[in-house]
Amino acid sequence: MAKLKDIDQKAEEKGSLLVTAWQFAKFIVVSLLAMIVQFTTLNILYLIPAVKALETQEFRWFVFNYDVAAGGLKAFLAINIANVLAQVVAFFVNRKKTFGGTNSVPITLTVYLAFTAALVCFSAWLAPTLTEFMMSRGTGAQGAGNIAAMACSVIQFIAYFPFNKLIMRDTAKKSIQGK
Repeated sequence: MAKLKDIDQKAEEKGSLLVTAWQFAKFIVVSLLAMIVQFTTLNILYLIPAVKALETQEFRWFVFNYDVAAGGLKAFLAINIANVLAQVVAFFVNRKKTFGGTNSVPITLTVYLAFTAALVCFSAWLAPTLTEFMMSRGTGAQGAGNIAAMACSVIQFIAYFPFNKLIMRDTAKKSIQGK
């Protein structure tokens, strides 16, 4: 970890543009880690008999429309549990290693969870739509679910970087620079 700290310090010496570029590089690595967590969890959940049994149960609530063809309640639960777990992993790793956040964890986590809830709801709406579309084009249910999860992951990746950069601040450095 000392190497990572050395690179962080060298980037700071070169200016804010390089700091942001280095943060983005670390964010990509953490996002890949979160994606591995998400897809591993998703596919493990799909294999659990109790979860698999829910695929014949349609799930419709609010903007969520998971009919049997899109995996029903099984897909809703698996996709969203996997997504939330991946975001929890990403929050703690990004806060500490990517952005060096020292601000209040409870406040930052609350704001992060609200943003995550909005993105999860959006993804929970988008995923079955994409799954049904892919299945109508001949893709199998599990493959279509994975493609939908990937598309949602890309959207979240694009949204999270600027948001995380904004809320995961190193307040100690800011107070030193302000003096």
